[in-house]
Amino acid sequence: MTTDPSLERSWFLHVNAFARATPWLHAPVRAYAELGVVLFAVVLLWTWWTARADRDLAAVTAALWAPVGVLLAVGLNQPLGRWVSEPRPYTTLPHVLVLVSRSSDFSFPSDHAVMAGAATAGVWLANRRLGLLTGIAAVLMCFARVYVGAHYPGDVIAGVLFGALVSLVGYALLRRLLEPVVVLLARTPVRVLLSAERTEQPAVPGAAAREGDR
Repeated sequence: MTTDPSLERSWFLHVNAFARATPWLHAPVRAYAELGVVLFAVVLLWTWWTARADRDLAAVTAALWAPVGVLLAVGLNQPLGRWVSEPRPYTTLPHVLVLVSRSSDFSFPSDHAVMAGAATAGVWLANRRLGLLTGIAAVLMCFARVYVGAHYPGDVIAGVLFGALVSLVGYALLRRLLEPVVVLLARTPVRVLLSAERTEQPAVPGAAAREGDR
């Protein structure tokens, strides 16, 4: 939570009241709050695929780092969350609307927000435009986790910032090691995973004959 628990609780209750007033949003927001991680996985895969298609090894390096950064951020978040040991909102506010299964694990920082923040930063390193779109998806994930009653606003804000920081700092520290490895692998049989093969322009029937007639 933030340094002002009463303000944090007030923000949460405002979002919870909005959730009560919008039952038509419950199903889509709950689905995104629970299964939105699949969307981020698809975006990470698409980032690698487009970098590979562009034959941009620097972008491929960043795209390959992106899922590693997500795993690293979520892994580091586990001991941090256990150390803070903040209870879920519905533990201290038992009468609030909860749209997902109740969990007994920590609330701060939000794992989902950490994942979204790390994925956004990783994608942005490889593809700026796609990174901005992923950032919008991350903001929606943060809102969804509060809307369904799983987290306080501070939990998701801290989570998305922590995830992005881990991904960016990790890449800055390891980039000088990762890029030469990718360049080296691009000269091996696994290059098909790093750079799309250049396709030859198909010959046009009769083109050679026409050239000879000129």
